[in-house]
Amino acid sequence: MDKLKQIESFASVATRGSLTAAARAEGVAPAIMGRRLDALEERLGVKLLVRTTRRISLTHEGSAFLEDCQRVLADLANAEASVSAGGVKASGHLRITAPAGFGRRHVAPLVPRFRERHAEVTISLNLSDRVVDLAGEGYDCAVRVGDLPDSSLVSVRLADNRRLCVATPRYLQQHGTPRHPNELARFDCLTLSSDASQTRGWAFSLPREGGGREVVHFRPGGPLDCSDGQVLHDWCLAGYGIAWRSTWEVEAEIAAGRLVAVLEEFAAPPNGIYVVFPQRKHLPLRLRLWIDWLKHHYSQSAFWQTGAVS
Repeated sequence: MDKLKQIESFASVATRGSLTAAARAEGVAPAIMGRRLDALEERLGVKLLVRTTRRISLTHEGSAFLEDCQRVLADLANAEASVSAGGVKASGHLRITAPAGFGRRHVAPLVPRFRERHAEVTISLNLSDRVVDLAGEGYDCAVRVGDLPDSSLVSVRLADNRRLCVATPRYLQQHGTPRHPNELARFDCLTLSSDASQTRGWAFSLPREGGGREVVHFRPGGPLDCSDGQVLHDWCLAGYGIAWRSTWEVEAEIAAGRLVAVLEEFAAPPNGIYVVFPQRKHLPLRLRLWIDWLKHHYSQSAFWQTGAVS
């Protein structure tokens, strides 16, 4: 029992990032949690946590041990639930990360509705455009958009994502409609600034000499550029020019008639929207259910067009 309590206390402190918060959740004094952690580290002969007056962080050994502890605790909870009257229930803490813009629109709205169905699960959502080290930073999964680099992570493709040229109907009435990517030089193109990540420019699928098609990149110029994609989106909606945006950003506006897609016949092949997670022998039930929740919504066209969460 003492060993289990030590493990539970360690997992609680590590996921909450605070000895006081973990003690408050259990209804004990922080000193008791501290003694449990000291006893656990002494028994294992390894430092699991670095504790200062301001923060608590995991050591490398602590990060690896936390994953095993969470799996053991989840398996124990599921085993207990399976023989109880209520059946198996998801429980524990779920840590999710996603790109900032995509996450605000298409991950954050799903989180509270997921928890309404699984009240024993607590959730932390991190929105960041940097590539988070899932295992190193203790995340259960990430939602990622675009081509994935080779890695040891497991990936599940949830939906396709295309990039389209879009503009307001009013802008196209005033300036005309491009018929070929080569004509974009005559239009006001709203582009990411040179210090942003879109270094190769806008991608189009063009006929190849001798047959077939190839992806060609254009770097159109324009009177306005910005390092933030949301600003470009807002400028485009305001009628300042043509933007090259992802369907996850503009599908609702296209469906509502606020934006019009142009050069669709030259759109490059889609990349993907994925959920990725570290390789594990047994996925916690809460993570399996979260992945199924994403699959359910991302497979519905109405979700992208209206943002409806069922």
